[in-house]
Amino acid sequence: MTDSRFTTTTAGAPVASDEFSRTVGPDGPVLLHDVYLLEKLAQFNRERVPERVVHAKGGGAFGVLTVTEDVSRYTRAALFQPGTQTDMLIRFSSVAGELGSPDTWRDVRGFAMKFYTSEGNYDLVGNNTPVFFIRDGIKFPDFIRSQKRLSDTHLRDADMQWDFWTLSPESAHQVTYLMGDRGLPESWRHLNGYGSHTYQWINAAGERFWVKYHFHNQQGERNITGDEAEKIAGADSDHYLRDLFDAIERGDFPKWTVSVQIMPYEDARTYRFNPFDLTKVWPHGDYPLIRVGEFVLNRNPENYFAQIEQAAFEPSNLVPGIDVSPDKMLLARVFSYADAHRYRIGSNYNELPVNRPKAPVHSYAKDGHLRHVWAEPKQPVYAPNSLGGPKADPARAAEGPGWQTDGELIRSAYTLRQDDDDFGQAGALIRDVFTDEQRARFVDTLVGQYNSLTRDAVKERFLWYWTSIDKTTGERIRARVLSSGKAEADKAVRAPDLVSAPVGA
Repeated sequence: MTDSRFTTTTAGAPVASDEFSRTVGPDGPVLLHDVYLLEKLAQFNRERVPERVVHAKGGGAFGVLTVTEDVSRYTRAALFQPGTQTDMLIRFSSVAGELGSPDTWRDVRGFAMKFYTSEGNYDLVGNNTPVFFIRDGIKFPDFIRSQKRLSDTHLRDADMQWDFWTLSPESAHQVTYLMGDRGLPESWRHLNGYGSHTYQWINAAGERFWVKYHFHNQQGERNITGDEAEKIAGADSDHYLRDLFDAIERGDFPKWTVSVQIMPYEDARTYRFNPFDLTKVWPHGDYPLIRVGEFVLNRNPENYFAQIEQAAFEPSNLVPGIDVSPDKMLLARVFSYADAHRYRIGSNYNELPVNRPKAPVHSYAKDGHLRHVWAEPKQPVYAPNSLGGPKADPARAAEGPGWQTDGELIRSAYTLRQDDDDFGQAGALIRDVFTDEQRARFVDTLVGQYNSLTRDAVKERFLWYWTSIDKTTGERIRARVLSSGKAEADKAVRAPDLVSAPVGA
């Protein structure tokens, strides 16, 4: 039976899928003519004026990346050649909170970097976790809205958050990180960062490799308890912002070690799970960390609004020797981030000093909001031309060759592989990485989350979700909430009828 309340575009046309972008085969590129994906992302980018829709609360500093090792066999990118030093900007942030929200709310922390390279700006947008909640960009606006505020009360709502998470089992790995100690870092200086996505590196010979970025802080990873976070939020809602600024001001410059995991190009075809799935990590036993160098933050902004609030980070800022991968979330973000900046800051946002490349710019971009840099009057404003205007140089660009793909135009999850499931890596994180003390705090946090729920269907799904991730954890949560009268003793933990068979589970 067809539901009369079907999803439509804003023009009223029926939508084919709420969950899957249109791609060339299950593992191919996302198509520009997926009009609902583009409409959804473009409209989502315009929901707030003028603060960021996501990652609104944040702060940052300037620094220098120094490459101490030789990874030239993997990439020809100038910034990663031995001995190269590159000026950079980093912005730390919270994901869900608004501009004035407390730093110490439990949340994933953004870790966005801009490198002012000799070949143009290179941006990496990541988090303090190596994975994310979803694997397809078409669900990103829905995920963020579930973390925001209700329309009537204007309050954040636990039922809304857990309704989305438990109906999206691919979220399990990231939610396990979030509800663990890493959800409450002591400061921005004491968290690790990750590029999270899979990228492509290309060397001077044109050979391709898949790569993941890791940034381990040299100050030591430190986290705080929920009680400590609550006290800090009440005393100083700008705790992280103040801590970073004060540390740099007194000359205590924080440092991070830069490492990568490298996967040979052909390995991705047959690896035991999909290496482009943003909800998965690559085990270090299969692809160990390779040190690249380090970066230090040694200069505070002189004007927060001009240099941090107007800083624009976008994964579409690539340089020769670095390209994207079939990661569906990354491919959606290549469009979405730049589009958000055009709306929020203006179409000429790259002319602002904080975003301006240090490499020469020879662009045919013309006019637009707040244009204040222009070409010589006699320079042509179109290409091709016979008047000596700039010409594209494929050899200099060294555009990545992409990847081989072929298939029908479909909407589908990634092709399932031997070890592809939604709960396995999340369960391994609890059993194999967390200590006994961390597991105890983890259960305390989840019991608190359960007690904030009001809808029985979401409560039932919550218990199913955590029992599916790790049976012992689920049983401990259930025993705790039963003993406090928060659950019915005769309800068996089961996959609720409201949940369709999850893709990849």
